[in-house]
Amino acid sequence: MQAPQDTKPRWERRKDARPQELLAAALEQFVERGYAATRLEDVARRAGVSKGTLYLYFTNKEELFKAVVRENIVQAIGEAEQDAAVFEGHSGELLRTILMAWWDEICTTHLAGITKLMLSEGQNFPELAKFYNEEVVKRGSDLITSVLVRGIGRGEFRAVDPAVMTPVLIAPVMMLMMWTNSFMPACEMPPIDPHAFMDTFIGTTLGGLEAPAA
Repeated sequence: MQAPQDTKPRWERRKDARPQELLAAALEQFVERGYAATRLEDVARRAGVSKGTLYLYFTNKEELFKAVVRENIVQAIGEAEQDAAVFEGHSGELLRTILMAWWDEICTTHLAGITKLMLSEGQNFPELAKFYNEEVVKRGSDLITSVLVRGIGRGEFRAVDPAVMTPVLIAPVMMLMMWTNSFMPACEMPPIDPHAFMDTFIGTTLGGLEAPAA
């Protein structure tokens, strides 16, 4: 005897599954459509729930976007902070680990679209830009700065200005992300091996940061 078909609508699945499904659908929608063009009803439809269900968890689109960022990017930064706090090796290896994790976990995934979204639409949504700057940009920058301070304090890096060196480290990774996700497909830019780029960039940087032998 054939088992009866499950005719329940998708939004009647177990309650604790809904927030994660909504966030996953919202991430895809924001990346594909941008912030301004994303509608909550489209997110709900993509997640297979009613619009009313979405409002049980998120009061508006801004709160939904913040939840997407916190669940994904901010959480990744928090994990990197925890790893850095207990790392006992050379600061150069710690810096390499953080930069490569940023590339692999953010820049090569759907999350790169959130960075692109903020670069293109942030000026139109100042409250959203302020949130992103405080919870992502500043926190990520502070993490890199702390590694530089650590390396200088331990005599592993030469005495550079961490406040100046931090954006010097961030800029090439941002450029590579834009190159691989935007410029190259749209403008037929010459292909580039991202991992070869990152390895060369980090290796050159660590060579320049290395403290002179006593």
